[in-house]
Amino acid sequence: MARRRRPHGEEHENTERWLVSYADFITLLFAFFVVMYSLSSVNEGKYRILSNSLMQAFRSASVNVEGRQIVPPPVVVPANPIVPIKRPDMQGRSARESTARKMRDMASEIRRVLEPITGDGKVRVTEGAFGVTVEINASVLFSTGEAVLGSEANAALRAVAGVIAEAEFPIMVEGHTDSNPISTQRFPSNWELSSARASSVVRLFIENGVSPGRLTAAGYADQRPIADNDTDAGRARNRRVAIMLESRVPVIDPDTESEPATSEPPEPDIHAPNETVDSILPP
Repeated sequence: MARRRRPHGEEHENTERWLVSYADFITLLFAFFVVMYSLSSVNEGKYRILSNSLMQAFRSASVNVEGRQIVPPPVVVPANPIVPIKRPDMQGRSARESTARKMRDMASEIRRVLEPITGDGKVRVTEGAFGVTVEINASVLFSTGEAVLGSEANAALRAVAGVIAEAEFPIMVEGHTDSNPISTQRFPSNWELSSARASSVVRLFIENGVSPGRLTAAGYADQRPIADNDTDAGRARNRRVAIMLESRVPVIDPDTESEPATSEPPEPDIHAPNETVDSILPP
């Protein structure tokens, strides 16, 4: 039988259409495996929760061994884990004792050099667990509403600078005022006055050999009173400059020979004199 001829101009038949279906099949297969892989990934957090739940369930469940029912004791987790206190080594203890001895000697020397400006208990030297605090009434150092040190105060503070210049302890100088407001061209408020007074003491220390890197000046205005601002005596007590020598070394209890459990000692609170041993210079 004669083969039928294709009419002239008829389009050639495409024999590669199967590639389109094959490509669609491969794409769907790839998507299928991607979905299966995502479903098989383990969530670590959920796995740990499930694992802990199963362990707790098996711990609390009773076990039957040879006809006897054995109930394991409940697991008790303390609310506050007990942290063992390490006994300090002899080298660390020797360093602490040396630092404490230096602080005591320095406090005694500061008391001695401040005797010229002592009067009516206006100079207070406090020895605490983490340093020495020298509290000087502002009337001894400055005129009312001023931040310039008087000549007598200059001499006494230069002597203090000579005592502390050779030490390595950090020094914080704080200025405090009473609650009576001040408003002058130089000091618009008690904040500027207290800061300027602390800065005057710091500047004097630097001029007399104390390293600037050890010094910090801060003004607190009337925000940290230590007495009642409703009385003249209380306001006079609140007007003060505090010089704190920070040893940062805790005192070891000689009975237990153990140091505090905290990794860092707390900040010394000079505003709670009942918690430290006060040494007030005699008038």
